[in-house]
Amino acid sequence: MSSTYQDKQQEIRDFCMERLQEIADYMGTDDFKDADVSDLHHQIFNVDYYIVGRYQAKQWMGADAFDFIGHVQEYENMHFGEIHTDLSEPEHVVNMWTYAQGYEIIDECYEEVCDELTDQCELDVG
Repeated sequence: MSSTYQDKQQEIRDFCMERLQEIADYMGTDDFKDADVSDLHHQIFNVDYYIVGRYQAKQWMGADAFDFIGHVQEYENMHFGEIHTDLSEPEHVVNMWTYAQGYEIIDECYEEVCDELTDQCELDVG
């Protein structure tokens, strides 16, 4: 069974949550809660590629490749006024799509991790 576009969105959300939790563990609760969310987005979605390799990117997108391309075009036109990503390169499309997804979900994921940290602190004290 192949993954759907929605499955990929959930995969990126799970990836974001996992990375935020790792960063919170590394930074400590108080420093993490004071962190700049745009810096966290940059660290998670812009420092490394999510998918490396043309073949791997083509496999990852599967039959939904045009949905990914369309989303990248829409995102870049809205945020940059023009398209910068080479849409003929699957690796570039996947990684820009992942970056855009991260932009859309980072605030919600950050709040969720902060809430979990607060709950853990309350449990530790009590």
